[in-house]
Amino acid sequence: MSIGLGYDVHALVEGRPLVLGGVTLPHDRGLAGHSDADVLAHALMDAVLGAMRAGDIGQHFPDTDPAWAGISSMELVRRVGALMREGGFELVDADCVLVLERPRIAPYRDEMRVNLAEALGVDPARVGVKATTTEGLGIAGREEGVAAQAVVLLGRLSA
Repeated sequence: MSIGLGYDVHALVEGRPLVLGGVTLPHDRGLAGHSDADVLAHALMDAVLGAMRAGDIGQHFPDTDPAWAGISSMELVRRVGALMREGGFELVDADCVLVLERPRIAPYRDEMRVNLAEALGVDPARVGVKATTTEGLGIAGREEGVAAQAVVLLGRLSA
């Protein structure tokens, strides 16, 4: 067994859609980034890569490479899922948390779980998603950005 922890944060900006867990949410601003800036997907990918001791998403998908400009983070999660299996690992469990004041995540939680699980090639029961606010404190509390954390447990595939 191997564990990994992932964290990501992006600024909220005008003129971009807000994409979290592969779901475009109704909001007046979206997240700035080279890809679609899906912080939930990015935190999960970093957790998986960390558990594999395979670096981070910046190594695998650098923001200096135009090939990744505007790409859906779900495609990147699929690639990390493939790397995970190629490395001889399977996802046992993942737990993720979004940190933002709004919009409310509850109506979209199950769709996010399914999107992330499908992209990793696992049962949605293995992926948890929840959200919290910071009660007006910090970057998320002032609605300057959105953060996400993820922890995963990987197991070795049977030979």
